Amino acid sequence: MNTLTDRYLAATLQSVPAQRRDEIAAELRGSIEDMIEDRAGNGQDPTSAEREVLTELGNPSLLAARYADRRLQLIGPAYYLMWERLLRLLLSFVPAIVGTVVAVVTAAEGGSVGSAIGTAIWATLQTVVQIGFWTTLVFAILDRTNTTLDLPGWNIDQLPDVPVKRQISLSDTVASVVMLALTIGYLVLQHFQSWVESADGTNIPIIDPALWTSWLPVIIAVLAASGVFEFVKYRVGRWTWPLYGVKVLLALAFTVPVAWLLFEHRLFSPALVDHFDWFSQGDNLTTLAGGIVIGMAAIMIWDLVDSAAKTRRSTIV
Repeated sequence: MNTLTDRYLAATLQSVPAQRRDEIAAELRGSIEDMIEDRAGNGQDPTSAEREVLTELGNPSLLAARYADRRLQLIGPAYYLMWERLLRLLLSFVPAIVGTVVAVVTAAEGGSVGSAIGTAIWATLQTVVQIGFWTTLVFAILDRTNTTLDLPGWNIDQLPDVPVKRQISLSDTVASVVMLALTIGYLVLQHFQSWVESADGTNIPIIDPALWTSWLPVIIAVLAASGVFEFVKYRVGRWTWPLYGVKVLLALAFTVPVAWLLFEHRLFSPALVDHFDWFSQGDNLTTLAGGIVIGMAAIMIWDLVDSAAKTRRSTIV
């Protein structure tokens, strides 16, 4: 007769090693019959007692896993924290780097802006999937093979300081870094695709190409250093006078060369100036340069004054 107990045993035994099935079947059947007899001895109907006993034993797949000493998780507690830490670290910068590189290369090869952005997004998503898959696979294998990693254990000295209230928000940091990255990307992209074309369809760069051998790499390096500064500032969590000093240096390192190039009429490419008649009329080019410099100076001064006020507030004990 195909009883509930028979069905429960069959469901359990199909997931345990074949060499142990007879042993586990005898042990489990005996335990079930004993529990049913105890309940029946107390006046309970044997049929309802059997149903309650099997319900209390739970899902036969879970019971089989316990008998087989089989883990029911992809990565166990021995490796979980290490896996999570490494995954967070890799996902924090690798996809962004891959996406940026792919976008720049696509643009440099003559691809359209839409093509460069779409290719970069697709490459970023693929990188995220690949990192997640291979990292998880490696740790799953380590977990199931009980591989011992000779890594330093945790000690009391690793306890972090009590966190202080953050003055630098993650959203502000991300916004600043994205803006800097877009600026650097366009400085490179405009040399190949500025959206200004001559009569024959040739691309006209906004920035004088001659600056690639002089000031333009310096300006890009300053912008990149500003991005690194934003990350450092976020890690510190608040403004300090040393950080403020670095900000002043970076602001001057960007504004002064750009202002000088504008006043010397060396920033814009000669082809761009020739393309627009307005530039060559009277002092229009000088007036435009002066307006841009005044705007840059106003923004820089306002930003430095605001940063100085934040630094003063954060350093008052």
